[in-house]
Amino acid sequence: MSLINSEIKPFKTTAFHNGAFSEVTEATLRGKWSVVFFYPADFTFVCPTELGDLADNYEEFKKLGVEIYSVSTDTHFTHKAWHDSSETIGKIQYPMLGDATGTISRNFEVMIEADGLAERGTFVIDPEGVIQIVEITAGGIGRDASELLRKVKAAQYVAAHPGEVCPAKWKEGDATLAPSLDLVGKI
Repeated sequence: MSLINSEIKPFKTTAFHNGAFSEVTEATLRGKWSVVFFYPADFTFVCPTELGDLADNYEEFKKLGVEIYSVSTDTHFTHKAWHDSSETIGKIQYPMLGDATGTISRNFEVMIEADGLAERGTFVIDPEGVIQIVEITAGGIGRDASELLRKVKAAQYVAAHPGEVCPAKWKEGDATLAPSLDLVGKI
């Protein structure tokens, strides 16, 4: 069963955010758009490139009212140590969630049980706590924050404009489609 259009499941964890530890739950994500960005582990290879890319684009997400939550099965203490020791990770201003029990990774169905690590999963969640976008990539394939930003804009547009859909490669300001019998076979 797909997680698309499903409500996020309950969780409670500690995040490292802005130099402090704070509690984050599924209720924290409600009321605004959220990106939950899973990655396998701190102090690794592809992961810091992805998290740094998100950090470089964080202000663009914030302008859209989107909060980013990075998640790995590391602890919040490990997140702090990585943040303090890496120039790339030191740029991060979004919450870094610890998932040492694997609860969040299992809730989002990205846990690699044999390794105790999360897959590279990206989830866009609307303000009602409903998952609108799911993307999972293989461990060696890094993600692109600008492409994620485009998808978030499309999800927000569709949510704000019932009856319209965004075609392939849609960018903000481009034409959308209004599905109807008249369009069948004409695209």
